[in-house]
Amino acid sequence: MATKEQKNQKIQEIKESFAKAQVAIISDPTGLSVAEITDLRRKLQKEGADYTVVKNTLAIKAIEGTQFECLSELLKGSSAVAFGFEDQVAPAKVLAAFVKEFEKAGFKGGAMDGKVLSIEEVKALATLPSKEELYAKMLGCINSPATGIAGCVNGVMSALVRAIDQVRQQKTA
Repeated sequence: MATKEQKNQKIQEIKESFAKAQVAIISDPTGLSVAEITDLRRKLQKEGADYTVVKNTLAIKAIEGTQFECLSELLKGSSAVAFGFEDQVAPAKVLAAFVKEFEKAGFKGGAMDGKVLSIEEVKALATLPSKEELYAKMLGCINSPATGIAGCVNGVMSALVRAIDQVRQQKTA
């Protein structure tokens, strides 16, 4: 049995994770082996996220007074939290792929910006493009007009050079 000091320390660790997180997704780890959880945790850590199996009572105490307080209704039964520290989409993507692969763990919901996310909303979040993809699309949109202008200027210059070359050929003939 854990002492009060150990419980307080665990509450503090969970509270720190919630404080740093941009998004938190609750899942049900029932049926997952330690190896599978470790594999999921490693995949999430590569994306700047983390995965922690939590005791509901400690997690509820840890989220009191935070933007994630709305998650307390989801913390029933076996619970694990995927924290997204750098990207709000990455944890949902990794969890969705993991759930699809193993068909054991399932979403309970999540929270982002103080708002509860339903299971459908978490799945929709998982389908969004990553930050890198959005940056690439945005840069493509910004670069597109410049590319068009450069093509037009280049086309005018090419036409001018061809016209001058034809005039030269006519005068030499």
